[in-house]
Amino acid sequence: MTIPDLSLLAATSWQDYELLDSGAGMKLERFGAYRLIRPEAEAVWQRALPENEWRAADALYKPAPEENGGHWEFRKKMPDQWKLSYGQLAFWVKTSSSRHLGVFPEQSCQWDWAEKVIHLSGGKPRVLVLFGYTGIASLSAAAAGAQVTHLDASRKVVTWARENQTLSRLDSLPIRWILDDALKFVQREQRRGSCYDALILDPPKFGRGPKGEIWDFYKLLPDLLAACRAILSPDPLFVQLTAYAVKASAATMYNAILEMTARFKGITQAGEIGLLERSAKRFLSTAIFARWCRADIHQEMG
Repeated sequence: MTIPDLSLLAATSWQDYELLDSGAGMKLERFGAYRLIRPEAEAVWQRALPENEWRAADALYKPAPEENGGHWEFRKKMPDQWKLSYGQLAFWVKTSSSRHLGVFPEQSCQWDWAEKVIHLSGGKPRVLVLFGYTGIASLSAAAAGAQVTHLDASRKVVTWARENQTLSRLDSLPIRWILDDALKFVQREQRRGSCYDALILDPPKFGRGPKGEIWDFYKLLPDLLAACRAILSPDPLFVQLTAYAVKASAATMYNAILEMTARFKGITQAGEIGLLERSAKRFLSTAIFARWCRADIHQEMG
């Protein structure tokens, strides 16, 4: 029996984003020129910065179940959306009815890893991005040389993703934008005989497809991974799986990806991804991940 070696990965290459502080169930963040406070269940410790630093925030997201999630309380005048950058990528962030702004900064370590794998492959791999949200992972992969198929079930965020492509001046890149239910699309791709060299999956705990299809992480992830296994090319490059707000461990994700890629020669890794505070240098875990990479590429990555 092999016990997986679990890793903690932190996003450390940002200029436009900082986790300034966290504690007492909240986090204080800088998105470009604006400071925002959002709920964070993982922040069970005391805050490191003085209270006046928190009071100086531009906006606070206040959870309220009776309001279907909550609302933003603005302390200063802010635009409806503003531009952030990460490397060569540019994208819009917005304070909508959700606490989410259109980017998960901790995911940058996943973008960087996939980009490096694609570069080292020396080719133009076909990459399928499922639950692609506002398209930053898709843009990163395409900029690295991949032919990308990006899928999400929300018309709003697919439109947002295409706006990010234009904002990044990457309109010429080969990205196919798909509005569909993830499982149904993958099953159709299998019937068509379509194959992909790499997969990026970021499934939510719960969601709905464009025709009301219900996504439940625990019930449908095994079916989705089995369907995805069937559309992998004979010599795939990588598989990347990330999950938020689920009652599963990184070891669970490791086992799922290990099973999915069993017939291929490669290396499976798993762990948690998160952010490092500027204040107390604490690691704030925000998600769990598992990923597999072809053996020769993994060796090159060191």
